[in-house]
Amino acid sequence: MVVEIPRFSNAKNEVNKKSPLNPIVQDSKNGKPRFVADIFPFKGYIWNYGSLPQTYEDPEVIDKSTGYFGDGDPIDVLEIGSRVATVGEIKQVKVLGVMGLIDDGETDWKVLAIDVKDPISERLNTTSDLDSVMPGLINATRDWLTNYKIPDGKAQNKWAFEGSLKDSKFTMDIIKEAHMHWLKLTKAQNNPDHQAKFGMFQNSSDKSEFTKRLESQSSQSMSQDTSNISKSEKWFFLSNGKISN
Repeated sequence: MVVEIPRFSNAKNEVNKKSPLNPIVQDSKNGKPRFVADIFPFKGYIWNYGSLPQTYEDPEVIDKSTGYFGDGDPIDVLEIGSRVATVGEIKQVKVLGVMGLIDDGETDWKVLAIDVKDPISERLNTTSDLDSVMPGLINATRDWLTNYKIPDGKAQNKWAFEGSLKDSKFTMDIIKEAHMHWLKLTKAQNNPDHQAKFGMFQNSSDKSEFTKRLESQSSQSMSQDTSNISKSEKWFFLSNGKISN
């Protein structure tokens, strides 16, 4: 995954699909930068928030699982590990499950995942593991995503599957389908109109430069030490008066 928004921060950053090399920029509305509000008891985003490269939720295709069109973006990832990430960081993650948010009448999948190098990654493999190791996280995730637009004067978001977390097998099927949509999208790469709309690479030198930057960033991100995590970065989950994670 590519991290767009570090945990506990409020700036709404996202990959710009229309610019060459797809930089991460802060979203804006009416010329002003966008931020998410703090809704008690949460501070900013409660996970490291980002996206899965080479996926696309097609706005011209009705998702068979939700009954709604895609939102035209890559699949979102909520990384629930112990360390606060940085903007643009590349993480290798383990997929745990997915929730089907319906945002403004569009399918907006939210994949829950954890950095494979996180100290508790080995303990998390199923949706039930999340309940035992990180009790309350699924409910908090559902509450946050349901209500985060209310301070902006909008209604609550809706859910497919009544907001339940689907398992990793279901999630991988969703990811594979989104990857197929991305492959279909990129087949039009040489179409000038398509390039202007989606910021496709225009020549091989652009691709080469992007690849070099991606590989450099990836090697730096993957080598980050997760063994010494500050208490100020970490969520502490309690069960029966004891720390469960």
